[in-house]
Amino acid sequence: MTKFLASRLIFMPALILPVLLNFQALAAELVGRAVLPADTFAFGSTTGQFKKTNRTVPFINAQPVQGFSAVIPGPKVGTYLVISDNGFGSKANSPDNVLRIYALEPDFTTGQVFPVNFQTGERLKSFNRESFLELNDKRNLANFPIIASQKLYPGSSIPVSREIAKNRLLTGGDFDTESFRRVSDGTYWIGDEFGPFLLHVGQNGELLDSPIPLPNLRAIGKLNFVKSPDNPEFANLPDDTARIAAANLGGSKGFEGLALNGSGTKLYAMLEGALKDDIVRSRSRLLINEFDLATKQYTGKVFSYKLENPNYAIGDLTAINDNEFIVIERDNKQGDPNNPAFKTPAQFKRLYKINITNLDKQGFVQKELLVDLLKISDKKGIAGNLTQNSIFAFPFVTIENVLPIDARTLLAVNDNNYADTIGRYPGQADNTEFIKIRLDKPLNLLKSQEY
Repeated sequence: MTKFLASRLIFMPALILPVLLNFQALAAELVGRAVLPADTFAFGSTTGQFKKTNRTVPFINAQPVQGFSAVIPGPKVGTYLVISDNGFGSKANSPDNVLRIYALEPDFTTGQVFPVNFQTGERLKSFNRESFLELNDKRNLANFPIIASQKLYPGSSIPVSREIAKNRLLTGGDFDTESFRRVSDGTYWIGDEFGPFLLHVGQNGELLDSPIPLPNLRAIGKLNFVKSPDNPEFANLPDDTARIAAANLGGSKGFEGLALNGSGTKLYAMLEGALKDDIVRSRSRLLINEFDLATKQYTGKVFSYKLENPNYAIGDLTAINDNEFIVIERDNKQGDPNNPAFKTPAQFKRLYKINITNLDKQGFVQKELLVDLLKISDKKGIAGNLTQNSIFAFPFVTIENVLPIDARTLLAVNDNNYADTIGRYPGQADNTEFIKIRLDKPLNLLKSQEY
């Protein structure tokens, strides 16, 4: 049916064309939904000591299980590993938030999400130490002073947690972990936004290499490397204004997406924002940088992705095979457009399929709409009263996780920015929602990519 429509679009009147495109977007169907409550905590050092939020802080001997920014398969079928971002959104307010990878299981029968053992995938009663991996620098490979090496949290009189200091745990004051992949040797590669850096982490969470910076491969501007205002090289500048002026990338615009190709040989690290000196020519151009795992070096190949609107952002990049990838592209709005209580609801939350071997005349990778996340068919009523006229919306400001489960099924998860974003229910901090989406036609997914 889709091919039939596509072959005839050029003959359709202008008024009919949007209807047909909308039909194609609605071909994606909701087949599962599970929810992790916003107020979910794991054991740990006291957190939230530098954050004003819609909850009573600090969180004594506890850390919120939130801010999921990437998802990969877990230790057993139906379980997943998710990486949390830096914590509360900035270096200044997250030095007490330990960087973690959690293991969990969304149960699409009960609609609940359960913590599981990081090694075995067996369900646990709580997010205890068996459910997560903590990133650390026990080998002293970070080439700048990390929070664990300091006596006091920066700009305060509060002593750094003994647990953080003793184990040289990495925190949201060191890196902003927004993407990750596990490779064949069991180690992890993580995309950071502060440098931006690529981080190579062992099975016990330890840094295996010094943070790898991104060369300015397109030679845009004067700097030899891509640097955000949070790059540690700018730490001694007098203020934020000076750091912003020194950087060639905006704040929080680093490696939001990190894909591992189907062959498991290369990473594709995608920036969330355009380089400053590139904005005049194309404020919508985001760069995808190819990285060779064997040599641990960038290959020099850079691909260009064009946003539909220069004010939009990307949420994730994940591979289908060696050449095809899925990109989450979104606006900065929140709120269910089907709920009249939201006066300025979300308008643009989409999944696009790209192929890095297919470029348009301007040199951008060509995009194909895969799913409109605000218009997912739910004829079975899986989402209950959240579904209106058989349409379910995923209306969160930050949707940062997508993973092909099989050739026709995708898992998508929001980053709930605990407890500051309100996209599902007016006046209520967002939960973390896991949804399964059934595609109308299969992806060309390698067998090794199916989970």
